[in-house]
Amino acid sequence: MVQEVLIVTRVLGVVLDFQQTVASSVVISGIGLHTGVKVSVRLCPAPANTGIIFKRIDLEGFRIEASSRHIARVSYATSLMKKGVLISTTEHLLSALAGLRLDNVMVEIDNLELPILDGSARPFVEALAKAGVRRQRARRMHVKVLKTVEIAEGGKRIAVHPSETLRMTYRINFPHPLIGQQELEFTPGVDDYAREIAPARTFGFIEEVEMLRRSGLIRGGSLENAVVLTREGVLNPAGLRFPNEFCRHKMLDLIGDLALLGRPLIGQVIAERAGHALHAQLVSQLLRQKDAWTLVSEAESPSKALEPRAAELAASGVS
Repeated sequence: MVQEVLIVTRVLGVVLDFQQTVASSVVISGIGLHTGVKVSVRLCPAPANTGIIFKRIDLEGFRIEASSRHIARVSYATSLMKKGVLISTTEHLLSALAGLRLDNVMVEIDNLELPILDGSARPFVEALAKAGVRRQRARRMHVKVLKTVEIAEGGKRIAVHPSETLRMTYRINFPHPLIGQQELEFTPGVDDYAREIAPARTFGFIEEVEMLRRSGLIRGGSLENAVVLTREGVLNPAGLRFPNEFCRHKMLDLIGDLALLGRPLIGQVIAERAGHALHAQLVSQLLRQKDAWTLVSEAESPSKALEPRAAELAASGVS
């Protein structure tokens, strides 16, 4: 199983956390979940402080930064748009990149939607393992939460609280015998993303399938790339990968959506019955509240925290 990558250097007793990119390019192909079209993605090394950038090679190399300012649609997937150009279903790849702590990657794509593959982030993790990881000289900076930011809509809620590390809790509640109430805690750097989160697949209910297809969605959906629930069980012959695969996949999505901060997060995130829309609202609301966060290196104490600087934020995709 692929292990998470964490490269640090110790200098005079201080841990220095460096940015990372892929060591070599790797190609992964499939079909889009919602469009059903064939798509090929090439993950390429990128210079330090580049961030994650999508490059539409079918549109003369048009670039869209993986940034909150480009969030477009967040109903059944997280899509980005810049000057009318769309990149759809980004969350699984972004989750894999964030889970493996890859900061700078050029994502060359020849269509508008990322491939769904098996419905999880595991194929992306496996491809990135083949590509390898290269440490870069630039220090990694983090968005450190200074005060609580919360979004609530009816029974749905997501909040981020001050913390000295990134800790995440996800709670879901579905009236289905295989789901019910589930809760998952995940701490990057302590828990194993590649083993515990990446394999969890997207899921849906059989009674929603026809409605989604009439809406022009899930044209590429099948039992090969999603868990489909009936009233009492699942249609997938092999069953579930984890008893709580549903909550694990929600965590997978959350990790991918939080990557749109443009920097790794230091804070405690608690999500209750949330989804892509609330994830995106939290990212946007946090970045708008300039007094709610600051930029720090992982080794810095709170007293040495760096104040946010507009030039740094623009360069990193943080807006």
